[in-house]
Amino acid sequence: MRTFKPTYRDNKGKIRKVKKWWIETRDHLGTIRRFAGHTDRNQTKILGDKINKLIVHRVNNEPPDKDLSGWIQAMESKLRTRLVEVGILTPDRATIGKALSENIDDYRESLAARKKSRQYIRATINAVRRIAADCRFTYWSDITAVKVESYLAELRDGGISYRRSNAYLMAIKMFTYWMIQQGRASESPIRHIKALDVELDRQRKRRGLSVDDLRRLLETTATQAARFGMAGPERVLLYRLAVETGLRANELRSLTVTSFDFERRTITVESQHTKNHKEAVLPLRADTAAELRQFLAGKLPGVQAFNVPTKTAEMLRADLEAAGIPYVDESGRYFDFHALRGETGTLLAAANVSPKLAQTIMRHSDINLTMSRYTHTLAGQEAQAVESLPDLSLPSRQKKAGLRTGTDNVDMLSPQGKNLA
Repeated sequence: MRTFKPTYRDNKGKIRKVKKWWIETRDHLGTIRRFAGHTDRNQTKILGDKINKLIVHRVNNEPPDKDLSGWIQAMESKLRTRLVEVGILTPDRATIGKALSENIDDYRESLAARKKSRQYIRATINAVRRIAADCRFTYWSDITAVKVESYLAELRDGGISYRRSNAYLMAIKMFTYWMIQQGRASESPIRHIKALDVELDRQRKRRGLSVDDLRRLLETTATQAARFGMAGPERVLLYRLAVETGLRANELRSLTVTSFDFERRTITVESQHTKNHKEAVLPLRADTAAELRQFLAGKLPGVQAFNVPTKTAEMLRADLEAAGIPYVDESGRYFDFHALRGETGTLLAAANVSPKLAQTIMRHSDINLTMSRYTHTLAGQEAQAVESLPDLSLPSRQKKAGLRTGTDNVDMLSPQGKNLA
């Protein structure tokens, strides 16, 4: 490779040199190629070295390494087009300069071409897009393991299970592997992130709050300043809606003004936002519906109903502390944002709602899940339950019969031991 300045004759016939330095090198086929560089010679040499490295990868039929991938992404489209035209950069590898959203679109088409189910494609692409959007990944080089791990940890703090977290991780990993297979990347930036052991998720136990504590939380929150972009009264409505409907954080985040039907007093969550990918239509309490109607008055139909932040657990934790309610109790049980959904099942059980109806409201496919994981015991319920048990100190029927037929023919069960003769 060499750098030089081409010459030309001006309109007076005088030989002059161009302002920019140029690069001359041989491509993967041995053909001499020339590329315009910069006005600075050192910068032009650096550019020439990059092109030569790219030629070496082309000769060895290897995808560009991390440094070259970042350079391809940042290069001017004119140079990228030129490199593709002469064959130094193949069209598929040139796509690394695409916005990440465009690569995700291509990935979706690839999944469809491989006859993956619609449900699988929707779930996978939605997960990848959500991670990219929330982590602000615009280009491939923006993806880092630290950001992905931190984001998944935030989601778990917000209430998602280890299993759900692993599903998100698998989705983004499969996308990165596809990028490598397509020659659009050399290695996965998240290849070292390992899935979590779902069995350990059971160690994070949630608890329910008493009705009095719930009321105290709402009363205190109403007087608090804005947190994470949500005013106190808005947070109160959000918490109430979460408890009374069992909606998850993501489902609440998806709600718009048109999600509410105040005539029928229902709330609808579209299928693409629910965990089971089925549309959910849930009833609203009359008092809650009235307050929601007033809260949403004046907002456009497509506007997001609540400005739900990603750090819902931190938001609720701050409101709990303001109300003097521990986020983690002495037994190590949490009351995070997802515990509001557990509160739904607990209060339904306390109201003697049938397990089958509770399962329908909670939208569980398995009633055992409703009974075992989403029905916490509230303070005081244990004592009430025990008091309702039979008095075991009383004698059995057999003993009663024996006492009544004793040799003295005396009823030992009567208050005065009355002689029955």
